[in-house]
Amino acid sequence: MPETTESGKAFSKVMIHLLKGVVYADEDPGQWQNLLNLQARIRDYAKEIGLTLEISEEEGFAWLKSIDPQDDNEELPRLVTRRQLSYPVSLLLALLRRRLAEHDATSSDNRLIISKSDVVGMITTFLPSGSNEVKIVNQVESHLKKIADMGFIRFLRTDKNNIEVRRILKVFVDAQWLNEFDQRLKEYLFPEPGEARDDE
Repeated sequence: MPETTESGKAFSKVMIHLLKGVVYADEDPGQWQNLLNLQARIRDYAKEIGLTLEISEEEGFAWLKSIDPQDDNEELPRLVTRRQLSYPVSLLLALLRRRLAEHDATSSDNRLIISKSDVVGMITTFLPSGSNEVKIVNQVESHLKKIADMGFIRFLRTDKNNIEVRRILKVFVDAQWLNEFDQRLKEYLFPEPGEARDDE
């Protein structure tokens, strides 16, 4: 039965991409349409393995997240692992999230493209004066690669010196996260005597 076979292939492809990360409408419109058409089936399958499908049609992306365990149910092993972020990576995520908010408030362009040098300038504000610029650039490059692996940014194929901030960052870095990070930032900038900074 050709219809069933094609439908099965479409489901498998979408499911595999979701398990690997975020699915974006602008990267593969055909797959995005398949995701929308098959979302009921995807939700049923995802629920069986402790996940739920989240879709932002307005922003054009979808992802899987772990279902919060209920008190009366046995907790399943987490398929989507939590990541412990270093201070510099957290700082960059917060700065990029705020830049995205500023961009949305002042521009009609849905895409936020910024240069690596802009990112270096953003983070330099929070570093001691006289810091080694070459070292900072290398560290920022490393941190950006980690953030790209998480799916929050992507390096432009046509210009490796520029990055696009992906809109899914708005989902994971919300107002509560920013408020909690602001508190952590104050503790970092003004540590108690004897406390060490997490600069790695």
